[in-house]
Amino acid sequence: MEQHERALESYVESARRSPGALAVVLVGSVAQGRERADSDVDVYLVVDEERFAAETGAGRFAWVERRDADYPGSYIDIKLASLAYLEAAAERGDDPTRASFLGARVAWSRVPGLDDIIARITVMPDDVWHERVRSHVAQARLYGGYFLRQAVARGDAFLRRHAALHLALAAARAALASAHVLLPGPKYLSKLVRTVDTPEGFIPAWERVVDDGDLDAADELLGILSAWLGAALTPDDALSIFIRDNELAWLRGTVPAEFW
Repeated sequence: MEQHERALESYVESARRSPGALAVVLVGSVAQGRERADSDVDVYLVVDEERFAAETGAGRFAWVERRDADYPGSYIDIKLASLAYLEAAAERGDDPTRASFLGARVAWSRVPGLDDIIARITVMPDDVWHERVRSHVAQARLYGGYFLRQAVARGDAFLRRHAALHLALAAARAALASAHVLLPGPKYLSKLVRTVDTPEGFIPAWERVVDDGDLDAADELLGILSAWLGAALTPDDALSIFIRDNELAWLRGTVPAEFW
């Protein structure tokens, strides 16, 4: 909308005069054309490595500017980045980071080829997606086939809710990964899982796991998921993958699969 473009232009004019500034990349709802009249304007401010180190060293990774300066309810939501940050995001970024660049538009830049770097962030090779499917199926099997059963047997209400929600999360993420769909964050999961192709009965079973967390629903969901995406994954495979991606994440320098 016109007011968002004016707000972006005003911000760019001030940002380009700031020390170490290299580019402003428009992201979020405005970049994707789904903004409301009162939507904020989301941007990445790309700076040189010296400023990035100084800002992040002081604990400053994101901030807000121009509150109500351009239209009622307006503000510029800024996240800090550098070229090294963007290259790392293209190489190993998690889903929320990659998804944040979907539809991104370079509003201003001093960096040749920045569009190409941005485009690489939202794309992952088929083999990476395939391994994500395997990992999420393994997560689902352990949470639904082991931890949830232990919770029910012990009468442990916390573990039951924890295992059921992690089963639902892993099953949904396997479905998204099979369709090469990034997950921007948990608040989008319930909507996104309904936008991809899934086998008959998957969504009703998934909803029952979320709502009730009972073993019958878990078994039904796991049965559908395993027949669909986990037929080649043996129980030992699933256990090893779960250990690798959860308990040994600290050793591998990664994060648990639920945070990918």
